[in-house]
Amino acid sequence: MAIKKGIKVIAENRKAFHDYFIDEKFEAGIVLSGTEVKSLRAGKVNLKDSYVQVKEGEIFLIGVHISPYEQGNRFNLDPMRTRKLLMHKNEIIRLFSTVKQDGLTIVPTKCYFKDGKVKFEIGLARGKKNFDKRDSAAEKTAKRDIDRAMKDQRNRS
Repeated sequence: MAIKKGIKVIAENRKAFHDYFIDEKFEAGIVLSGTEVKSLRAGKVNLKDSYVQVKEGEIFLIGVHISPYEQGNRFNLDPMRTRKLLMHKNEIIRLFSTVKQDGLTIVPTKCYFKDGKVKFEIGLARGKKNFDKRDSAAEKTAKRDIDRAMKDQRNRS
């Protein structure tokens, strides 16, 4: 079987972009069992309320729900289990030091297949305050109104 080239997005964590300012993004592989990969191919993953934690020089994904595969029977694992992420050691050390110094957090922003392998995009995140969220919402509605007005103007001429 040929390995498919390119990127196929499985899930995005839109709540992370609502609750945090994402300063920097990284790509990480993940350690999964066979039935979890099959469930991901079906798109059954939830990234909401998940985060990444550094323990003893390794990086772990906590709170991601990968639904059990229907035909997996006894081979299915706990859907909320902690999963290990795969990154280079120097990237992990850099993330850990940045989190400790600046008080940032690490959240998964996207899950996708890249050249047949499951990858997670994780981001260094700074928390938003309520007024920041209101400002973001106001900017979004203003941009939508401008785009709508431009489209109407193009249609008239």
